[in-house]
Amino acid sequence: MKMTEWIISIMEQLGYFGIALLMFLDNVFPPIPSEIIMPSAGLAASQGKLVLTGVVIAGSFGSLIAAALLYWIGHKISQKVLFAWVERYGKYLFLKSADVEKSLDWFEKYGHRIVFFGRMIPAVRSLISIPAGMSEMPFWKFMLYSGLGTIIWTTFLACVGFYFGENQALMHQIFSRVSYIIIAIVVIIVLWIVYRRYQRKP
Repeated sequence: MKMTEWIISIMEQLGYFGIALLMFLDNVFPPIPSEIIMPSAGLAASQGKLVLTGVVIAGSFGSLIAAALLYWIGHKISQKVLFAWVERYGKYLFLKSADVEKSLDWFEKYGHRIVFFGRMIPAVRSLISIPAGMSEMPFWKFMLYSGLGTIIWTTFLACVGFYFGENQALMHQIFSRVSYIIIAIVVIIVLWIVYRRYQRKP
């Protein structure tokens, strides 16, 4: 069974709980992509099987539960233990040490703001919660940034499925470009912050 068919099957059987479960797995198991889950749920909503608002709430809830869990893991373990675990068990989750290292680098470079934007970037989305926990970022602030980024992302994906779900070619075209746009926005904001700090220096 193809990934898309399996995802649709789960949603048909479990409804909103299935969406929340799948989005939870999206955050801890990268091969299950939100770019399939939420548009499929949005398409189901356009067909009257679900309600769009319920789809967004369920998807956001599942993502945030996973984000909180990963934050807690990052808060409790050291980098040494994390990398050792990934080297030993990461292959079962299709997770590589390079992916973890990338998320740590992103957090170090861009600070707390990457939690917001990272929720919308594939691969980074699944791992950014761990360095946030390791850095002892305040939990309320982490959940606020995560919540804002997650709601925006899940709403966008669900609406794409709701309005364009019947046109698969157009959907793929949208998704192929949106990640690059988000990354470009992150880079522009970081450059602006660096520029402002440079201006403030005497």
